[in-house]
Amino acid sequence: MLLELIRRARSSPGVAALQFVAVNDSHLLAPYRQAALWYARSGVVALSGLVEVEANAPYVQWLSRACTHLPTTAAGPVSADGLPAALASEWSQWLPPCGLWIPFGEGDEHAGGLLLARELPWREFDARLFSEWMATWHCALRAVARPGLGGLLLRQVRRFPASLRRRPVIWALAIVALLLLPVRISVLSPGELVPADPLAVRAPLEGVIQAVHVRTNDVVKAGQPLFTYDDASLSSRLAVVTEALRTAETEARQVSQQALYDPKARNALAAAKGNLEEKRLEVEYLQSQLARNKVLAPRGGIAFIDDAADWVGRPVVAGQRVLRLAEPEDKEIEAWLPVSDAIDLPLGAPARLYLSSSPLEPVEGAVRLVSYEAIRRPDATYAYRVRARLTQGSGHRVGLQGTVRFSGGRVPLVYWVLRRPLAAAREYLGI
Repeated sequence: MLLELIRRARSSPGVAALQFVAVNDSHLLAPYRQAALWYARSGVVALSGLVEVEANAPYVQWLSRACTHLPTTAAGPVSADGLPAALASEWSQWLPPCGLWIPFGEGDEHAGGLLLARELPWREFDARLFSEWMATWHCALRAVARPGLGGLLLRQVRRFPASLRRRPVIWALAIVALLLLPVRISVLSPGELVPADPLAVRAPLEGVIQAVHVRTNDVVKAGQPLFTYDDASLSSRLAVVTEALRTAETEARQVSQQALYDPKARNALAAAKGNLEEKRLEVEYLQSQLARNKVLAPRGGIAFIDDAADWVGRPVVAGQRVLRLAEPEDKEIEAWLPVSDAIDLPLGAPARLYLSSSPLEPVEGAVRLVSYEAIRRPDATYAYRVRARLTQGSGHRVGLQGTVRFSGGRVPLVYWVLRRPLAAAREYLGI
């Protein structure tokens, strides 16, 4: 039967199955009426005949208190005589008179014991047999239940000499040393990839845009048309001025002929020639404006424009920016650092952009610019503008957004933990 129980423990898929085997299948070794599995850290975790333990039940609470007074080293029979009077008086209410206590895992994070109860007295052989079974069961439990962070720390602490564990001063010094451990301070802020040195293409003259020939992210070559003005107004003005030029030429010719024999016409000759020159200059100006009607790309690059359709039919003034041109590899990181997260970022501080489209491929950079004052954002918040040049090539296109992590200097761990709470307290208390 012991070999059968060991086989069941070894094949149990988890902690819950192991606990079920302990309180129910242990009946193969010796008959009993009730069984309870107790952990020193969490109390009663399993009862025979029950699928789930109700922690607030009076029976479970009494069992948890009673098990804390049972031996932690030797297995053997137990009864109400070994408990305090307050607990012993309730033994007959909850358990049969004869109990067998089998402790396991002394000093382990899963330390506890198995309590069996029945009407017949227990033999020494039963205690030895159940001790062997629970020792094997405890090994299976440790193999299945991987310790968490608390369990790992507890194991490390228990490896220390007992003299060190009893010295609170040493532990206090260790905690202080941990709090003074230097760590690199870092903050997170929204950011994106932007052109590093874009060329702004501005409207050369006042007018209405008739067509836009490029779209965002289009590859543009030098001399390629970017957008065209509506030339209806200029063409009509040029036609009127051209006709006025012909009239002025005719008048100047007539005045020149009359000036040969009419002294009065000689006085009007200068005015006629001045009017003719004025009309000629006006025609040349309108012709030059028409020549600038189609705006060409001054250099090659990638085009960036808000929305090409929105520019069609929109009046623009001279000098207004319409679009931008940037080299394909001329990229950098732009971020907006909130005022509450502002830290000292020296030039060259590491910056890492985690793009929302590809968070597993961060873009590395180094800070090159931090604005000296906070700028009002469209969402009515204030933030510092930070620019970081790329320290390695990136195949991501301009315009992708994500989260930037900026790393500053090294500070004590306690400052890194308490920086935000202290800042909030100072804002609230005004000190």
